[in-house]
Amino acid sequence: MNLEQQLIERLQTLAPIHLEVINESAGHGGYFPGKESHFKVIVVSEEFQALRLVQRHQKIYAVAAGLMSPGQIHALAIHAYIPTEWQGQAPASPECAHAPKN
Repeated sequence: MNLEQQLIERLQTLAPIHLEVINESAGHGGYFPGKESHFKVIVVSEEFQALRLVQRHQKIYAVAAGLMSPGQIHALAIHAYIPTEWQGQAPASPECAHAPKN
């Protein structure tokens, strides 16, 4: 099972009503086909009710903990919402300074 699938499986434990896991590795330096190092996650869940933003991130890092190690996930952009906050779209990721130039 690849990293993206493992991350999805772990995030499912948060009972999301909306979940997106986007592999953004191609936009970063050192990319090669199949690389899995940079991800963006969008999680909408009632599990985040009454939690501050930092607590929501901690909850996500806790379920992804085993995947956040050298040679695995290097960067994880987190967008965590409760259903009433979710507007159907998360902010775009910034350009990486070391992104491959076309």
